[in-house]
Amino acid sequence: MPGMRLDHISYAAGPDGLEATAQRLGSLIGESFVDGGVHPRFGTRNMLLPLSHGHFLEVVGVLDHPASDKVPFGQLVRTRSESGGGWLCWVVAVDDITEVEHRLGRHSVPGNRRRPDGYELTWRQIGVRGAVADPQLPIVMKWEVPPERHPSVGASGKVALHALEIAGDPARVEQWLGAAALSALADVEVDWVARHGQPGIVAVHLATPAGTVRL
Repeated sequence: MPGMRLDHISYAAGPDGLEATAQRLGSLIGESFVDGGVHPRFGTRNMLLPLSHGHFLEVVGVLDHPASDKVPFGQLVRTRSESGGGWLCWVVAVDDITEVEHRLGRHSVPGNRRRPDGYELTWRQIGVRGAVADPQLPIVMKWEVPPERHPSVGASGKVALHALEIAGDPARVEQWLGAAALSALADVEVDWVARHGQPGIVAVHLATPAGTVRL
């Protein structure tokens, strides 16, 4: 499955809300998150931190909107936030999402986010239900905007994604999505840790001017 790469990591807002969560994380990193805008189809809103090498971090929270109760991604965010917030999922981008659709035996769904400046980002995504059932599995997306509109554009160049700790088994990820999902992580260090309880992202390591920050 060529053209698969790590795109971003999502963090669900905690009880203090989206802005406070983003501010708290930003203070640990030494950078400020910016308002990303609203996902009208999902009933969610996010704040972003562009990173080097085409990655970004996303803090996402639910809105008082029916979609957040009915759409899988909104449900995923709501459940994680109501349990205290924290790392939600990892997301890979592909050049051709039809290959993933064929592998998983289902169709991707459209997604969009209206930025504060009015520009509308659009994409297709698949795998949210898989991530709900087994959070070690990535969500897959296909951007439908030019590369210069990617949310990583505008990164300060001071902060980069260095490593991930994921509770789970790489063989499970490969079984679900193929070896390409693991090769998408080739540009970061990944520690697959054995952990009782919920699988998924345990921690993210960022390289900053002040040293490595583990969140």
